[in-house]
Amino acid sequence: MGQLTTHILDTTKGRPAADVYITLYQQKGNDWIELAQGVTNSDGRIPNLLGHDNIMEYGTYKMKFDTKAYFDKQSVQTFYPFVEIIFNINSSDHYHVPLLLNPFGYSTYRGS
Repeated sequence: MGQLTTHILDTTKGRPAADVYITLYQQKGNDWIELAQGVTNSDGRIPNLLGHDNIMEYGTYKMKFDTKAYFDKQSVQTFYPFVEIIFNINSSDHYHVPLLLNPFGYSTYRGS
């Protein structure tokens, strides 16, 4: 497991959201620099978005979840074409950024 992990739960189904495309960015000044891309597995997780040995610099990061493509595959209309979660890294601890998702809402929290 890497320093940064994520998972998505489709709260409408009560099941993990598989095959969701995610992009990770780091803020540098006013710009967002793309660092990594990944796709959630059958359990709705990406356990090593940056790899196992990479330690993130302190700073502000953003995960962009392509929610429209996920719902389009199911022929489900969604209000949010993507979700962006912006967060701060301020230690070398493990960071888990989960997304609870449905077609018309979402929430997130700092997981463990």
